[in-house]
Amino acid sequence: MTRLLTHPEIEWREDGTPVATAFGDVYFSVEDGLSETRAVFLRGCGLPGAWAGRRQFTVAETGFGTGLNFLALWQLWREHRPHPQARLSFVSFEAFPLKAEDAARAFETWPELRPQADQLLARWPGPVRGVRHLLFEEDGIDLILHLGEIAQMLPASRFQADAWFLDGFSPAKNSGMWAEEIFPLIAARSAPGARAATFTVAGDVRRGLAAAGFEVQKAEGHGRKRQRLEAFYPGEAAVPAPPRRVAVLGAGVAGACVAHRLALAGVEAVVFDPSPEVASGASGNPLGLMMPRLDAGETVEARLLIDAYLAARDFYRGRPGAALTDVRQPPRNETEVKRFEKLLADRPFPLEDLEAIAGGGLLHKRAVILRPGQIVRSLLEGVELRLGASPEVDLAARRVNGEAFDAIVIASGMALRTLLPGIELTGRQGQVEHLTGAVEAPPSAIASGTYCIALGQERLWGATFEPAGEDGSAAISEAARAENLEGIKSLSPWWVHEAQRGGAVSRASVRATTPDRLPLIGPAPDTEVISALWARGTEPEAWPVLPGIHVVGGFGSRGFTWAPWAAGIVVSALCGGPAPADMPSLRAVNPSRQILRRLKKAR
Repeated sequence: MTRLLTHPEIEWREDGTPVATAFGDVYFSVEDGLSETRAVFLRGCGLPGAWAGRRQFTVAETGFGTGLNFLALWQLWREHRPHPQARLSFVSFEAFPLKAEDAARAFETWPELRPQADQLLARWPGPVRGVRHLLFEEDGIDLILHLGEIAQMLPASRFQADAWFLDGFSPAKNSGMWAEEIFPLIAARSAPGARAATFTVAGDVRRGLAAAGFEVQKAEGHGRKRQRLEAFYPGEAAVPAPPRRVAVLGAGVAGACVAHRLALAGVEAVVFDPSPEVASGASGNPLGLMMPRLDAGETVEARLLIDAYLAARDFYRGRPGAALTDVRQPPRNETEVKRFEKLLADRPFPLEDLEAIAGGGLLHKRAVILRPGQIVRSLLEGVELRLGASPEVDLAARRVNGEAFDAIVIASGMALRTLLPGIELTGRQGQVEHLTGAVEAPPSAIASGTYCIALGQERLWGATFEPAGEDGSAAISEAARAENLEGIKSLSPWWVHEAQRGGAVSRASVRATTPDRLPLIGPAPDTEVISALWARGTEPEAWPVLPGIHVVGGFGSRGFTWAPWAAGIVVSALCGGPAPADMPSLRAVNPSRQILRRLKKAR
C-alpha cells in the first residue's frame, strides 16, 4: 500500500458532467445535481429542522467526491444556523480524492455555491492518506476528511452522526462502498434518532441497513429516479449539554489553542498562568519554525505526525504572525541520505509539499515561520486571563482558586507532573540566538539537526536540546551559544556572516518531553484506580479517567505543531463532536499509556 492516494481519472462530458472512468459512473448530473442533493440528502435527512435548537450537529458521508453535498449543506447551515455558537461537523470518507483543478471545474456548474466553494478550494487537501481537519471558523463548521479506503478508515473513526449521506457511486459499480460489513459500522456510529438518506433503492442496501437496525422506507425519487431511500435509527436522541465554563491551565500555545477553540464553540474559557505574560515559556521565542517530521515507514506514529502537521498548517493559514516558506533539509550523514532516499521512494507528501534537492536533501514546501508571541496573543483575544500567580487546583472538585468549573484542561508544561503524579515528563532545555536589524530578507529556513530562520530584519538559529536543571528552570550558557554558532556554520545560510559578527540575544526555555516523544492528549488518567484494577487482573475496555479533566502537553520541541491538533481533539470531546483523528492515533497519545506501560513492565 503506497502512502499517497491515487487521484481519480476524470472524463468530462460535453455537457460538463464529470465521470469517474474507474467506476464508469457520474459524480453528479449537471442538469440537476444540486437539486438532487437538496432533495435526496438534505430533505431526506430532515434538514434544517433536525438541527433546530442544537449546539452540536454531526453529518457523516460515505463518499466526499467533488464536495457538492458538503457545499450544499454549508449553504443551508448559513441560512438556518440554529445559534451563533452552534457547530456543524461534517465527517466524510474518500479513497480517491480529486485534484483541486477538477474540483474547481466541477464547482463552475453551481455559481450560487461560489462563496463556499472558493473557501474550500483554497484549502483543498492533497492525496495524503490520513485524517484532515479543516475548520471554517466564521460559520462554525468542522470538515473532517478520512482519506483512505472506507473499509479501513470507518472502523478507525470515532464519532456519532445525527445524519448520514450515503453517497458513493452506484452499488453495482462501487461494491466496496456498499459492502455488507459497512452497514453495522454505520449503525455503530449513529446517534439514537439519526436519519440516513441515499439515492439508491438497491435490495442489498435496503437489507443491509435493516439488518444493522435501521428502519428503512422508500420515498418519492427526484428527477429521473422514481424512488430513493430514507432510513431512521431508532432511539431517543440524548443531546449532552456542552460545558459552560472551562479552566485552562497554561497560557502558552497549547492553552491558547484550547481556549480559542472553546470560545468558537460558545464555551467560556478562563486561562490561568503563574507568569505575568502569555507565551512566557517555551512558546515565547521571537521566531519559530514549523515543518514536518517525516518517517520512512508507514506507522501509526508516522501518520499522526503528518495529520498533526497538516492540521496545524491549515490552522495557522492566514493568521497574523504566520508566514509560509520553503525549508531546505540537507542530510547530516550517509545514513540520512539513505533514509531520505527510502522516504522519497514512497513519499508521504505530493510534489507540492516535498521534493528532492541536490546533495541528497529534501525541500519542504509550504512550511511555516511563526512569530509565537503574536500567534498566542491573537488566539487569546477576548479570553479571560488570570495571570501572575500560581493557581490553587482541586482536580477532584474541578475547582481553581475556589471557583467551580465544568471541566479543567491542563496545558501547563512541566507543571503537569505536580497535578498528575502518574505522568512522566522530562524537562529539556532549548537555547536559541536571535538577531535583529539585519538586511531585509524574505522568509527562508534551513534545518538539519539544528535550524536557522530569516524573516525580514530578524534572524534566529538553534536550538539546543539538553537536560534542564534539577529545579526545572532554564539558564542561558556560553556553551549553548557556541553550539548554536557551530550549527549555523554547518548549515551555512547566506547570512551566516551577519550571525558571526555578534550582537545576538540568547533565550532559553524548558520543553516538557515524554519518554516516547509523543504528546499527552486526552482525558487525565485516574492512576490509583487503574493501578488497583491492574492489581486485581482486571483490564476494562476503557481505563478510568478523572471526570472532566483533560491533558494537552508533552509536546517537546514541536509545540506549535501539536497544539492545534490537540485542541481539536480535546474540545471536540468536551463538546460532543467527532474526533478529528483516528482511534490508533488517539490511543498513541492517550495519557493513560504511560501508566499501563509501567504496570506491564513491572509485571
